[in-house]
Amino acid sequence: MTDRIDRALAELGLTLPQAAAPVAAYVPVVAAGGFLHVSGQLPFKDGAVVTGRLGDDVSLEQGQDAAQRCALMLVAQLKAHLGSLEQVTRVVKLGVFVNSTADFTDQPKVANGASELMVKLFGDAGKHARSAVGVAALPLGAAVEVDAIVEVAASL
Repeated sequence: MTDRIDRALAELGLTLPQAAAPVAAYVPVVAAGGFLHVSGQLPFKDGAVVTGRLGDDVSLEQGQDAAQRCALMLVAQLKAHLGSLEQVTRVVKLGVFVNSTADFTDQPKVANGASELMVKLFGDAGKHARSAVGVAALPLGAAVEVDAIVEVAASL
């Protein structure tokens, strides 16, 4: 699967970032009962967090790009934790948090930036349940944050 994911990333013109270190008192990934629980990941572009608020100073397209960048960081965290993405058997759920104004209602469209990337990278195993929630603020002023639950092979 790692080779397939590397090829898919190359075809999309994307690369995995270096897995970000935690910015508070938590760990990036916790393994429990055959699942990896990945802490919320922020969108990075050129080494900085993508900031702003949907419905204000961030467009829908910029929000989708930010969500995709969060998903890339999720995959980077999985690879850093596992060493190889071969052990990923299913993306079970994504939680997408969108920094948005009270009248912005396109959180699901923003979340598609992350969801669609998971399917492009993992195929049918990337199809997942999801929540897309508007919030008043996110850490470091991020536009989007995404967390995940991922099933891994029983060998872990």
